[in-house]
Amino acid sequence: MSEYKRAIVLGGGSEIALAIVRATVAADAHVLLLGRAGPHLSGAADALRGDGYRDVQTDLLDADDTPSHGRVLGDAFARLGGADLVVLAVGLLGERSGVPADVDGAVRVLSTNAVGAGSLLLHAAKELKDRGGGTLVVLSSVAGEVVRPANLVYGASKAALDALARGTGDALRGDGVRVLVVRPGFVRTRMTSGLRATPFAIDAAAVGRAVARGLERGKTVIWAPAALRWMLLVLKVMPRTVIRRLPL
Repeated sequence: MSEYKRAIVLGGGSEIALAIVRATVAADAHVLLLGRAGPHLSGAADALRGDGYRDVQTDLLDADDTPSHGRVLGDAFARLGGADLVVLAVGLLGERSGVPADVDGAVRVLSTNAVGAGSLLLHAAKELKDRGGGTLVVLSSVAGEVVRPANLVYGASKAALDALARGTGDALRGDGVRVLVVRPGFVRTRMTSGLRATPFAIDAAAVGRAVARGLERGKTVIWAPAALRWMLLVLKVMPRTVIRRLPL
C-alpha cells in the first residue's frame, strides 16, 4: 500500500476523510486538516494523534469563501513544503424528499458542494501541478450518477463536482497529477445519522479501505462498496418514469 508522507485534508472534520487518511497515510507523515472551527476539526486532529500520527496540524477553511481559497491552499502547501496527497471531503447533505421547502438552504448546498468544493479542487490541482505532481482524492457520491427525487439537490451538486473532478484528472494526466473520484453510497456517519440506511450501507472505514485499494490498482473512479457500480449501471438505463417510482 502506498503510504503518503505529506497529506492535506480539505474538510478536515469529515469522518470519511479521516478513514482515508488512516488507510493511506503513514503514521510518520505530516498531516494538515483544514476546515471550519469547531469540535469536529479539533476532535479529528486528536483522534489521529491518538492513532499514533505524530504531526497533525489544523487550520481554518471556509468552503463557501471562494476568494480565499487560493491563499489558503497556497499557505497549506507552503506549510508542509508541498503535498503528495490531497483529500477533498467538503459537502452538505441538505433537505431530502423532493423539491426543498427551504430554497435558500438548497442553494447553499449547491454552492458548497459544487462551487465551493469545485474551487478547492481546482486550486489543489493547480498547486499539485505547479509542484511536480501528487494525488488528489475527491469525495463524490453515487447520488450524482442518477439524480433521484429523494435527494435531488445533493445529487445534482455531486454530479457537477464529479464531472469537474474527472475532467481535471484527464487534463492533468501528463503532469504527474492523479485524480481519484470516490463514489460512496450510504455511509454511516454524523451526516447521515437519523436517516434510514439504504441497501449496501457501509461505514467510513470501508470507504477508506476502498480508496487504498483503488490507489494501489491505478483506478481513476471507484465505488464504495464496489457492487454499487453494477446497480448504477442498471439504473442508468432505466426510464425516468420507472426511477421516479423506486423507493430510493
